[in-house]
Amino acid sequence: MPGFIIRTLVGALGLWLASSLLGGISIRGAGTLVLAAVLLGVVNATVRPIVVFLTFPITIVTLGVFVWVINALMLGLVAWLLPDFSISGLLPALLGAAIVSLTSWVASWYLGPTGRFELIAVRRDS
Repeated sequence: MPGFIIRTLVGALGLWLASSLLGGISIRGAGTLVLAAVLLGVVNATVRPIVVFLTFPITIVTLGVFVWVINALMLGLVAWLLPDFSISGLLPALLGAAIVSLTSWVASWYLGPTGRFELIAVRRDS
């Protein structure tokens, strides 16, 4: 359970950064921000794998770049489902998806699979 909460907060941080840096993404209220992070996690766990499977040939042809478009579509789906979350077009959705993905990627350097902070120590024998 703590891992889910930490990952939701990381997702909320990524969404907040995207809405702060990009003029085309608007999230009104902290409650909407957290709800959008939870909903994005649910959409990425349920809908995204189906879409990735169905668009596998185009993903191969584009050498994986189409996955970025799929991430933007998932972000757009969340914005469509929430009334206080809006995205004004494809470019803000693409850039927002990149910011949310980068935030999650950087956070995953420090969080393990259980959602806890991990420290790797290197020992040198003398």
